[in-house]
Amino acid sequence: MQQAILRCSALTKAYGRTLALDHIDLEVFSGRIVGLLGPNGSGKTTLIKLANGLLSPTAGEILIDGRRPGVETKRLVSYLPDKEYLNNWMRVGDLVDFFADFYIDFDRERAVEMLAHLNISTADRLKDLSKGNREKVQLILVMSRRARLYLLDEPIGGVDPAARDYILRTIITNYSPDSAILLSTHLIADVEKVLDDVVFIDRGRVALTASVDYIREEKGKSVDELFREVFRC
Repeated sequence: MQQAILRCSALTKAYGRTLALDHIDLEVFSGRIVGLLGPNGSGKTTLIKLANGLLSPTAGEILIDGRRPGVETKRLVSYLPDKEYLNNWMRVGDLVDFFADFYIDFDRERAVEMLAHLNISTADRLKDLSKGNREKVQLILVMSRRARLYLLDEPIGGVDPAARDYILRTIITNYSPDSAILLSTHLIADVEKVLDDVVFIDRGRVALTASVDYIREEKGKSVDELFREVFRC
């Protein structure tokens, strides 16, 4: 029986009296691209931070390849946060070198090739790039690792529509069948075509888990249409 690369069991995270996550049960398996979808404040970023070991659960359990998040799981997880975090004074080439030194699974050739496709020079300083190009650099660095689990928090939120297709193709083609991707976004119509499964999360609870094929064939709707129906204001 295949083991889930990410498993949550009654996972709960509280901030004082506020429950950011409320007894979440979830499994993500290798070879799947999973959309983590929900309104702002629904708990998406909290779940991703817990999986990356940046937060600790209040109750319940989260496991990465059968292990609790920690030093051992860092080599399995490649994480793209929803905020910029790289040093603006560094050149793009310096960042490639930094990732190559820091991560044994980093593919330098892949990173340089993707940067060239997007016309981003390794000689450019990060601070001189547009916001969209800075976000592209971050995504390229994350996807150039050969990780088991990619955690992508709003990977296309700040890029122009013309670049989204390339970035989504990059996500599809740069992970192996032994890996999984958990992708959080509010741009559902844009990412729907690359998703295998979706998890709808609302006020810290899972509202729906389903394959995209099931939603289309059994519900007769697109993921975007079903999302709008479930989360109608």
